[in-house]
Amino acid sequence: MSAFQTHIPLPRPQPFRSRSVCRRCRAPVRSVAQNAAVSSVKPSQKPASAQSQSITPRHEDYSQWYLDVITAADLSESAPVKGCLVIKPHGYAIWELLRDKLDSAIKASGAKNAYFPLLIPQSFLSKEAEHVEGFAKECAVVTHHRLRADPDAPPGTLQPDPDAQLEENLVVRPTSETIIWYMFGRWIQSYRDLPLMLNQWANVVRWEMRTRPFLRTAEFLWQEGHTAHADAEEAHDKAREMIQVYRDIAENWLALPVVVGRKSPSERFAGAEETYTIEAMMQNGWALQAGTSHFLGQNFAKAFDVQYKAPDGTKQYVWATSWGMTTRMIGALIMTHSDDVGLVLPPNVAPIQIVLVLIFKNEKEQELVTSFAKGAADRLREVGIRIEVDDRPNMRPGAKYYEWERKGVPLRMEIGPRDAGKGAVFAAKRLGGKKWSIPVDDAFEDNAQEVLTEIHTQMLENARQRLMSRTSRPSSYEELKQSLGQGGESQGFFVVPWKCDDENEKKVKDETKATLRCYPMDEQDDVKGRTCIYSGEPATHMAIFARAY
Repeated sequence: MSAFQTHIPLPRPQPFRSRSVCRRCRAPVRSVAQNAAVSSVKPSQKPASAQSQSITPRHEDYSQWYLDVITAADLSESAPVKGCLVIKPHGYAIWELLRDKLDSAIKASGAKNAYFPLLIPQSFLSKEAEHVEGFAKECAVVTHHRLRADPDAPPGTLQPDPDAQLEENLVVRPTSETIIWYMFGRWIQSYRDLPLMLNQWANVVRWEMRTRPFLRTAEFLWQEGHTAHADAEEAHDKAREMIQVYRDIAENWLALPVVVGRKSPSERFAGAEETYTIEAMMQNGWALQAGTSHFLGQNFAKAFDVQYKAPDGTKQYVWATSWGMTTRMIGALIMTHSDDVGLVLPPNVAPIQIVLVLIFKNEKEQELVTSFAKGAADRLREVGIRIEVDDRPNMRPGAKYYEWERKGVPLRMEIGPRDAGKGAVFAAKRLGGKKWSIPVDDAFEDNAQEVLTEIHTQMLENARQRLMSRTSRPSSYEELKQSLGQGGESQGFFVVPWKCDDENEKKVKDETKATLRCYPMDEQDDVKGRTCIYSGEPATHMAIFARAY
């Protein structure tokens, strides 16, 4: 592959078309572009409804496009607390579908679910030096346990009660290693107690200064796994195993191709000896860290004095891992798959996989298509397909299509009087292409499931082709700087030979705004005999540099 391969440009919005009519009921239908032509909302106005929100084309303003897609699909809304997010039902349903699949995979790996307190004694964070340094600036701290009326302010004004100050400040968890390892110290006594593998589904708080819905918020949802082992290699194997679990979830459940690699020392999790990552490429060529797994060595075991009695009677420190995936995966889905019309969801995490849109002009037609649609919907539900029946009257078919497209429903089935009479539905993929008829016969359920599988495969392949076409190998540092400086279609993943050096890594970041995303696992055989693109010294790794969220 050449260093600067030609890329396929992002599709631009379609021009306005004249109004047409539905071929079955002759009701007026607007094109997607016509429905999208709604004036933008000024910042001073109240948030627009999902139906009225226009979507900025990606080529005009990628960041605004992302926000517009979220609003149009009714996924979330800003909360009264700066940096926090209200995840609305459609958005939360996506998280539930991801969570349930990942939870099954985690349990299959041998871990069990537990729950630990939201509040952590501040002294716990001080026990592991690297850990506290990594999170200190992001911690929210609880100092009092009671409020009282402020005597010097208007009625109803509250203040922390000076007499209710805590003896020790409590930190709202930014991550749970410290509280979990305190408990591990109480539970682990013998080699018979190992391995101990737990997972927690929870919310965490990291006081981010610059936030973006789903991608970076002050509070977010996640799972965090924590394990303790008698053997270092067993722990390391667990860390590597879990990053492959995340890779499988990303690619086979979310249609999200990723690069698996190791983080450089400066990018590792605070307190880890090794961090494994999966890195995904967004449509603008930027990277997004989609999941991490950490080999923690014995750092936390020594900090909290977690030892076990070995078979030979000696006391030994345990070895540890931690690993996590968050709601930023919803942001990754949006940025990877969506288009200028709105949200595009892979079927596995689409709250509604198929919408049946009923088309009728009068009560007689309504009765016919409703009866037919009920039978079709019941059959699809019986095989586990998530169905919505849109039987709203007095609404143009085109308006219905447009709404479901913006919500990312993978497959639409239209049912008018003619279709019901023929015993068929008229199908359209969210990804586009020609509509086609599907008979509601003995193979109806199998055909529907096959189409959903095809949609996932197509989405994964589209994203994989983008990842491949926008991954290049600059032959010099000047070439890397030039490509990163151009922006737009020149953004992507840049694979280069690199000598591990924290100072040089920082210089590249300062000069290009790109970060070292990882040392990709599949590329390390190519490093032999290569020289570092920056220092000219013998390279120690092949590295990926990219702009990142």
